[in-house]
Amino acid sequence: MMTRRNLLRTLAGLGLAAPFVRFRSAFASAAEEETSTVSRLELSDEEWKKRLTPAQYAVLREEDTERAFSSPLNHETRAGVFQCVACELPLFSSETKFDSGTGWPSFFDHLPDGIAFKTDFKLIYPRKEYHCARCGGHQGHVFDDGPAPTGKRYCNNGVCLKFVEA
Repeated sequence: MMTRRNLLRTLAGLGLAAPFVRFRSAFASAAEEETSTVSRLELSDEEWKKRLTPAQYAVLREEDTERAFSSPLNHETRAGVFQCVACELPLFSSETKFDSGTGWPSFFDHLPDGIAFKTDFKLIYPRKEYHCARCGGHQGHVFDDGPAPTGKRYCNNGVCLKFVEA
């Protein structure tokens, strides 16, 4: 299966990745890295593999992306909280969920101290990626095309979330 990671590894093997590395380093100094005050949960890869399903591990630990429209959480409309499936840290309130039409659960805001940000260059150009602040699990990316009041769209992999009804 050709993932972004495999594509970059292939390019590196062919000696074609150098321009992308230079492009990334040109933006690295401008990257805003934001963090949370939540205590970190550190586990070995073997411990994560025992705790997570293969699909969850691929997205949370290897920064893969689930197939669009595959998550039952796309249709979740009850009141409650969306937690990180790996460590149960509350990330989003159902009050901020909206249907973005993208095929992934989307939110216009996150809960305080729930997520940490970094800049992602996997598609060559910079994107704002976010992770669970406790376990560091990759959740998704944030875009500036969401609804009011924030104008943000936190596009989350549903396999990374656990819904807890209010």
